Amino acid sequence: MSSALKQIFLMVRVNLGSLPRRLWISLSMVLSVALVVAVLAGFLAMARGFEAALQGAGSTGIAVILGGGTNQETGSDVPAEAIRSLAAMTGEIGVVRNAAGGLALSREIVVPVDVVRASDGAEQTLSLRGMDLAGPGLRDRATLSQGRLFSPGAREIVVGGRIADEFSGFAVGDKVRLGTMDWTVTGYFTSGGSAFESEIWADLEAVQSAFDRQGQVQSLRVRLAGAGGLPVLQEHLSAFPGAPLTAVSEADLYAAESERTASLIRLFGWPLALLMAVGATAGALNTMMSSVSDRTVEISTLRLLGFGRLPAFAATWVEAVALSISGAALGILASRLAFNGWQASTMGANNTKMAFQLDVTTDVALTAGLLGLAIGIIGGALPALAATRLPLTSALRARE
Repeated sequence: MSSALKQIFLMVRVNLGSLPRRLWISLSMVLSVALVVAVLAGFLAMARGFEAALQGAGSTGIAVILGGGTNQETGSDVPAEAIRSLAAMTGEIGVVRNAAGGLALSREIVVPVDVVRASDGAEQTLSLRGMDLAGPGLRDRATLSQGRLFSPGAREIVVGGRIADEFSGFAVGDKVRLGTMDWTVTGYFTSGGSAFESEIWADLEAVQSAFDRQGQVQSLRVRLAGAGGLPVLQEHLSAFPGAPLTAVSEADLYAAESERTASLIRLFGWPLALLMAVGATAGALNTMMSSVSDRTVEISTLRLLGFGRLPAFAATWVEAVALSISGAALGILASRLAFNGWQASTMGANNTKMAFQLDVTTDVALTAGLLGLAIGIIGGALPALAATRLPLTSALRARE
């Protein structure tokens, strides 16, 4: 081992060994870094959980047909003439047909409905999705967990698992008022924690009748005939007269929605975390300057014994980085305990409530931890430089 490395190692040991003398000010630095890391991890976990809920709902094997030139269900309108023309088409159009040779499609509409949460009396807006009987079968991960599906034409609903867990009054067999009508809960469904579990499903015609939406269809869902089915379907739709129809994969539809909201969450989270990081960096600088002041005699003595500037710089910097790493580790642990798996909700499509689960993944923890490390690296640089510029003779007089 070279002489410089030996000196660095020895001075690091001296610095870390003197930490008990500066316990409280060192702890303040650790806690400030931990707070920054935990806050950033919380926002990133929120964005990641929202993305997982929406992306888990999408399938590359399902296409969603939209009308009106939009790429989302909100604002889409598929004319009845277009539906009839599509259903009447023969030959290969890129979608799977049913046993009778017709298209296996589901006409759908989403209506926002207000429901009062019994736990706190808060009013929440949920999504009531009207669909054809083929609709549930066109959700690859959706399974009926209790009860049965709705009957055609009846005011019956099946409820997503997250709604069933959060709202009382949705037991199978209960009557629930949605809009001006009473609906009977006939079953629950799950979908692997995806956004579908924040929806209520019912028969399309019953929803159209109850909410005065006769004839309105926002989207069509079809199952694609293999990986090349979507371009074939898009080519056929481009030839339709009248209002333009577009087809997107279900995965792309939900990925675009998740990106918009997740970006908004990050837009709030990063500036707040960076602002806190500036304060934590200032705190780290103050802590390490206090550390250098406290160890003035020790550093000066070692310098007079032949230790170079580099060991003095490195030892102080390593102390700052070690404290910031400790704070980052504490912040990551706190975020996992406080946020991981925590149930949250936000406004999804159609201005309705969408529940999701915060997810403190490895990359979330790594990103937040790197910010904590940066606080120590930046906050420790100036005090480390100050440690190399101590006036040795005047510092040693402090011992007299």
